[in-house]
Amino acid sequence: MPGIVNTFQQSLGPDLPGWTARERPQPGVIDGQRCRLEPLDAGRHGGDLHAAFVTAADDRDWTYLPIGPFTSEAGYRAHLEAAAASLDPLHFAVLDKASGQAVGTLALMRIDCGHGVIEVGHVIFSPRLKRTALSTEAQYLLMRHVFDGLGYRRYEWKCDHYNEASRRTAARLGFQFEGVFRQAAVYKGRSRDTAWFSIIDSEWPAIRAAFEHWLAPGNFDAMGRQRQALETVREAQAQAQGKGKGQGQGVDPASDH
Repeated sequence: MPGIVNTFQQSLGPDLPGWTARERPQPGVIDGQRCRLEPLDAGRHGGDLHAAFVTAADDRDWTYLPIGPFTSEAGYRAHLEAAAASLDPLHFAVLDKASGQAVGTLALMRIDCGHGVIEVGHVIFSPRLKRTALSTEAQYLLMRHVFDGLGYRRYEWKCDHYNEASRRTAARLGFQFEGVFRQAAVYKGRSRDTAWFSIIDSEWPAIRAAFEHWLAPGNFDAMGRQRQALETVREAQAQAQGKGKGQGQGVDPASDH
């Protein structure tokens, strides 16, 4: 949205008539087609999660996290108990509906109700969840809850600047890169430069449409392999929308090529 100019000829952001603070997210089940997000419970989910994480060949998944790796199931359960008691971050377990087992976790955090800003973090997906339609649906379900259910304006993703996998995932999911905060944190005895990404409410309808198209059963073959990548779906929809606007203005749609 364009800015406005006040009586002093100073540029300002757009007005938000009727804006009110948003509701704080509460623990609850968020149900999808392939997966279900449940409030994290150490007793209910701990065994499944530990069993899923120990299938990894090594500890590389913990490198960029402030916690782990865990040397025992007892140590991991102690972490889960503390996480389950927290309301910010508000942790969820990701359950595979086909097996009924918990296969990963993620959380809503840095919750700012007054400004309508929230971050997704503590994304810890086991090998059983990574690179599956379930993992994408889990991210979609939490975004949909934040934007459509709670009416937030901004959804953030932050990661270590050197975490290339996390940066790629953010871009794939539709987040916009905003920059790097240098020496923003210290963890595991290391300095962290933090890369910032976001989705804002005006972008959400197009991103939601791409997710829903990608997650549709018709986008997967009999072996469960995607027919179109999520980025391809998003690009095609953006091109179609651009052509539609051009036609509405009497512009030759071929002129864009």
